[in-house]
Amino acid sequence: MISFKQLPLEAKAAVAAGLVFFSMMLSRSYLAEQLEIRTRRWLLRLQMALFANALMLIGSLHVWRSTVTTFSRSSAASSLCFIPWKIAVFMFLALAHSSFFTLLFLVAEEPYFFSLAAYTCLGAYIILIFFLFTLGSVEQAYKFLAGRGAKAGTGNKNSRTAMKPVLAVMLTVVLTIVGLLNASRPPTVNSVEVPVHKLPSSMNNLKVVLLSDIHLGPTVGKTKLAMIVRMVKALKPDITVIVGDLTDSEAEIIRPAVEPLGELKSPLGTYFVTGNHEYYTSDVSNWFELLKSFNIRPLHNENVKIVSPKSTDDWFCLAGVDDIEADVLRYSGHGMDLKKALRDCSSEHAIVLLAHQPVAAKWALQERPDINLILSGHTHGGQMFPLHAGAYFLNPFFVGLYKVGQNTFVYVSPGTMYFGIPMRLGSRAEITEIILRSP
Repeated sequence: MISFKQLPLEAKAAVAAGLVFFSMMLSRSYLAEQLEIRTRRWLLRLQMALFANALMLIGSLHVWRSTVTTFSRSSAASSLCFIPWKIAVFMFLALAHSSFFTLLFLVAEEPYFFSLAAYTCLGAYIILIFFLFTLGSVEQAYKFLAGRGAKAGTGNKNSRTAMKPVLAVMLTVVLTIVGLLNASRPPTVNSVEVPVHKLPSSMNNLKVVLLSDIHLGPTVGKTKLAMIVRMVKALKPDITVIVGDLTDSEAEIIRPAVEPLGELKSPLGTYFVTGNHEYYTSDVSNWFELLKSFNIRPLHNENVKIVSPKSTDDWFCLAGVDDIEADVLRYSGHGMDLKKALRDCSSEHAIVLLAHQPVAAKWALQERPDINLILSGHTHGGQMFPLHAGAYFLNPFFVGLYKVGQNTFVYVSPGTMYFGIPMRLGSRAEITEIILRSP
């Protein structure tokens, strides 16, 4: 029987990741109600950081062997550039691994340079892993299809072996720069017209501005949020809604960065529902109080009547549900409760639902197909290559406007900022201007 010491490093990292994941499930199931909320918050974040780092260690070993060990066996090892290259690769991997710990120690009004560098390396790390794996798979497929014909010389073989990591690194550098430049641009304003069944004619052309996934935290601060608020004010919305993942940190720590939200003054109100990241902070109650101080109303499994400025007899029901992650985390007093959220919302009036995750939108429509419009976020539109495939297949609605049935629409925002990694590849940050049309 093979002992733990005899296992390769990749297997040890996988075992470590499994143990951390088991401890996460154990603490969620048995310790959630027993621990003080602050202790639970730190434990959850530490576990998530350790779990991510254990998984990343498997990839990091592959990166090191591909970009360093491969060249140490060639004439390049004697070059004066080889030692600086080893140091650069080591620092790159160290920064990528440290990114998850910035949530614990480096969150302030504006992002620290170290946090931006660490998350940029994390984004480049993901791209590099993808290209190393893809090019390696292509190489193996070529060898399989070519068979065992004429054997190439040792020189040619070494040249081909070195070419793979060099090409992967070059592609990574180019795409990282492109991703950083794309994410640094202001969000695009996307105007979408949505016909809403049973919307009163007096409310035709009502303008709803949708924000989602701002992720105030290590890499998004007050300056970015102030820019978003200025853009929203310029659109002059009737209603502003924030559909979750506003933050990645506790309210007390990042309060100065949130102050621009106090400038949102939509005539028919500004509303908020939780996303999964609000529950990761374990500080939802304090966030609710902070948002209320800025006249932003959290819809905690509840609804409000949006009354027409032209006629008090005309209105529609705006409802919001807690994020489904609250149930997974056993967050006391929270969790998606559609019946409670839609209490007194009858099918005689139009119903608009705010639900952070597209999966929640799907569940809501299965239970209440009379909902006319659901506004969601969460997917980030994949945010950056090569994460699009995962976001696409894991969500019933990916990004943009979907028609479901005869009178129902779902709109999924690609996000107003980004989570952690200050990069966007194959997606664009967006502020959505939704124009409600009466039939």
